Amino acid sequence: MPPKRTPRRPRTIAVTAVSVLVALGFAAFVAVPAAKDWYQNRHDEAASYRSGKEAKGDRVSVPRWLPDEARRIEYAMKTTGGDRLIKAALPSRAFPAGCKPHKPDTTPRPPAIRSTWFPKNAERRAEARCGLYYAYMEGNTLYAWQANDDWAAERGGLTLP
Repeated sequence: MPPKRTPRRPRTIAVTAVSVLVALGFAAFVAVPAAKDWYQNRHDEAASYRSGKEAKGDRVSVPRWLPDEARRIEYAMKTTGGDRLIKAALPSRAFPAGCKPHKPDTTPRPPAIRSTWFPKNAERRAEARCGLYYAYMEGNTLYAWQANDDWAAERGGLTLP
């Protein structure tokens, strides 16, 4: 009679457990950043418009100072507060009516919302205040952003959840 072999059950269990842990680790490595990105950006909305008139007609949150004649509007907003971004081609290199020079001794906070079409470090270039928006011009392209803190202060501290 041949010698009795002992089953390799503990080794098989160990290999299986390690394999499962590696698979779970890889899944977490992929899924956690995707879930975090979704969670942080789930209240972001964006839209493109052919004109300022179209943008203002579609969304009440688009500022009224944006000229109707503005073209190629890019607009992004958070639905949970007052953070906004705007990019627009204006008819001229001048700021819209009602915009006032921004005091260069105060640098605004960077925009709290991001978009691929909105420049980084825009706060360093702020030249004007258009309502609650900080703004600057690059040629005839207007870049403007509104901070939630300014928006909330204008409403007496009211913020959305």
